Amino acid sequence: MSKAPFKFKQFTVNQDQCAMKIGTDAVLLGAWASIEQQPFSILDIGAGTGILALMLAQRSQAEIIDAIEIDDLAYEQCVDNFEQSSWGDRLFCYHASLDEFVEEIEDQYDLIVCNPPFYSEDYKTTSSQRDMARFQDAMPFEHLLESVSILLSKNGVFTVVMPFNEEVKFIETAQKFNLFPNKTLHIKGNPDSDIIRSLIEFSFRESETSIKSLIIEIERHQYTQDYVNLTKNFYLKM
Repeated sequence: MSKAPFKFKQFTVNQDQCAMKIGTDAVLLGAWASIEQQPFSILDIGAGTGILALMLAQRSQAEIIDAIEIDDLAYEQCVDNFEQSSWGDRLFCYHASLDEFVEEIEDQYDLIVCNPPFYSEDYKTTSSQRDMARFQDAMPFEHLLESVSILLSKNGVFTVVMPFNEEVKFIETAQKFNLFPNKTLHIKGNPDSDIIRSLIEFSFRESETSIKSLIIEIERHQYTQDYVNLTKNFYLKM
């Protein structure tokens, strides 16, 4: 994976110090997360490069956009990316674990986003930094959802991306903490592929779930209009 800076239309993300580089999952989540309720405060859990917070700073007028990152190098890079952006006065990254953050912070957030580690397979790589960023045992779903239930404001929303095959388990776990799915977006790489990702919005309000789908490409590098419409405010070539 490239360590080169990733240039978007309104900001640049340096990623050479981060285990996980900019990927489609994060861009989809940052573009799809709803700001219809005009959130005053936003939290990105497990910020990495800070891309989600930066995208939401571009999209919203939120006055407080916080992020949490436990990895030393990723934290430093996130802070630098925030400072280099046009929205540095609204962005702040905490160098902390989710446990520490929940214990110390009394604030609640109107919008919480997370691109969580989700590989739950038994194997690990040779990079402990990459393992922390990518494997579910670094942030178990139950722990994440319990923390969100504490940090989310009464009328707030929590938006997350995950592998499609984890969706049912995640929704069932969320309901233990009175978090219910309001809308879901299923992602397919092309018209003939299986669903690969689920983007899900949760709140404390139980409702019928709106389920939609999005296909990324008709064929290699020929993007669908739905994908272009969702991401065109960010990607340089859209």
